[in-house]
Amino acid sequence: MALPWALRSCLQRPCALGSPRAHLGGAGGGGLILQSLSDDVFQNLAVEDWIHEHGGLEDRQVLFLWRNAPAVVIGRHQNPWQECNLRLMRQKGIKLARRRSGGGTVYHDLGNINLTFFTSRKKYERMDNLKMVVRALKALRPHLDVHVTDRYDIVLGRHYKISGTAAKLGRTTAYHHCTLLCGVDKSVLSSVLQSPYKGLKSNATASVPSSVRNLLEEDPALTCELLLEAIAEEYATQHQIDHHVTLINPADEAVLPGINNKARELQTWEWVYGKTPKFSISTYFDMTYKDSVLEVKVDMEVKHGRIEVCNIDGPEQWLPPGLCQELARSLTGSRFCPDEVTVLASTLLRTCPQDEELRNKWNLLCENVRMLM
Repeated sequence: MALPWALRSCLQRPCALGSPRAHLGGAGGGGLILQSLSDDVFQNLAVEDWIHEHGGLEDRQVLFLWRNAPAVVIGRHQNPWQECNLRLMRQKGIKLARRRSGGGTVYHDLGNINLTFFTSRKKYERMDNLKMVVRALKALRPHLDVHVTDRYDIVLGRHYKISGTAAKLGRTTAYHHCTLLCGVDKSVLSSVLQSPYKGLKSNATASVPSSVRNLLEEDPALTCELLLEAIAEEYATQHQIDHHVTLINPADEAVLPGINNKARELQTWEWVYGKTPKFSISTYFDMTYKDSVLEVKVDMEVKHGRIEVCNIDGPEQWLPPGLCQELARSLTGSRFCPDEVTVLASTLLRTCPQDEELRNKWNLLCENVRMLM
């Protein structure tokens, strides 16, 4: 399917990152360089989906440049509880998104550049793309010690990872996307990519931890804007097209018909959490109540993000076992989600006897179960 006329018209309007004004015809082959006007992770991931499905890539190559406000992006087959600190992310207002490609987990903020290379499946070659990024970096700073590894990472100084890679291969089209660390907040990155959840067993794709470094740490003059322009220029040279970057609004239905539905789908609980491969949790937590420390054991099996099996064992002399069993029964079938525990706990609390001490114990138990999520 060729690019719709609305997008072809948009692509003929000159919008550039400090580049000469140039017109790029909408029909025929060649390459296109697009940059998102949005910093919303769901909108930008939706653009990837849209171009992959509708981009007319049989005779065209497209480079999509984008940056996100703080977000953690997991791969298609990953487990968010295994990959990141969801509690901390909720506290900091950091979004969680699941992309449609494989690979590992990445922290995004405005100091992280995202590059997506779209081609036909026949022309897909991510090593060429990464070498192009290295050439762009070398053109800016010839002294930079950067190279591409066999794992398709770009490393700085032979040790620090500055770019990771993932891809999606369709029947006839494909895309490869990678990151480039320019000035990411590394303290946030390291804290949100540390899972605090214990006793979790999963066959989901696990990320491989790496030492990372910002390009700004190597050279404070290497801003995201400078890097974006250098990459666009090198891409244009490689594909023998004008150095021209077209700005696109990922929410513009006239240009990208159906794009907002795609963005909404990517934000749903069913996609972000419900696509998590089956996993189990076998753990315990200690509760301090008055002068006592009490151990509670929890076993759960979770499929499609919902609790299939749940057992909660607490000290019988502390809390009537029937209450633990009732909580476990109520959780079975519900989402593995702290908000669900809050609602269930409030509902069940109304059926408890009017006993203040019992209610305090119940609230303490429910709060600790919430912390598992």
